[in-house]
Amino acid sequence: MQIRTVSRIHITLIDMNASIGRVDGGVGLTLDEPYVKIRASESDEIVLKCESENRERFLNAARKMMDFFGKGIDIEVLSDYRAHVGLGSGTQIALAVGKAYSEIYGLGLSVREIAKIVGRGGTSGIGISAFEFGGFLVDGGHSWKEKRDFLPSSASKASPAPLISRLEFPDWKVILVIPRISGAHGISEIELFRRTCPVPLEEVREICHIILMKLLPSVAEKDLDSFLSAIRRIQQIGFKKAEVERYGSTIKDFLDSFPFGMSSTGPTVYTVADTNAREKAREAERYFEEKGIECDSLITKARNRGAEVEV
Repeated sequence: MQIRTVSRIHITLIDMNASIGRVDGGVGLTLDEPYVKIRASESDEIVLKCESENRERFLNAARKMMDFFGKGIDIEVLSDYRAHVGLGSGTQIALAVGKAYSEIYGLGLSVREIAKIVGRGGTSGIGISAFEFGGFLVDGGHSWKEKRDFLPSSASKASPAPLISRLEFPDWKVILVIPRISGAHGISEIELFRRTCPVPLEEVREICHIILMKLLPSVAEKDLDSFLSAIRRIQQIGFKKAEVERYGSTIKDFLDSFPFGMSSTGPTVYTVADTNAREKAREAERYFEEKGIECDSLITKARNRGAEVEV
């Protein structure tokens, strides 16, 4: 059997103040590319054919499933993408492996049950909902009764956040530019949360206002200018501001000059366009090249459906 995942842009966390009794919450967009694709079959032990930097991530997910169910798996990785660049590869790898287990052995697990077993979704639920449904997504975060700290998904054991809004995303081109600089992960990501949170309540309120009354309506009404305006303001406030400022002036100056946003903790920057996508990507590439930073770029589209399973 084969499983082909999605990827995702994480636009922003919503409430990193928690004074109302909930924490986290997220907004994100499902992408058609890049993606993870695996071929899997039954095995008495874990067998992995993978030559990429993500080898340990595939193994870790398989070990968690094997510890839970006592069965092995044979996995061949046909496609994957770079880790720690803000596109959610860790969640997609873990869910792909978990879904393969569920299908091969007839376990009947939901995507959210798989996420709990493999330890994903403890902060943002966007990657899980992207795998399950696709589209433009908002999740509702976690009750402070369950999660009483500000932590990234990698360090949180909270249940996956509930999906509270899903919209079909317009047929716009999505431009990804990925500078070859190190993104936040591990201890550095935990320290970013602890240093920044709680963010000021007035900024949380502004983020909620932008999401509810500008970002979501712009997607529903296919208003590209309004969408980009909302994205630009989001970079300047709340936890997103701290994520951007982690890179010093490198990404902040870029976002001040171009109508882009930064996905998750970066360094991937993104925008959407209805025309001249290649030209916009090239302008972004030139910016980073002039600073001596190599980068990759990709023009893709939103994906309004989840992962594909081919038995």
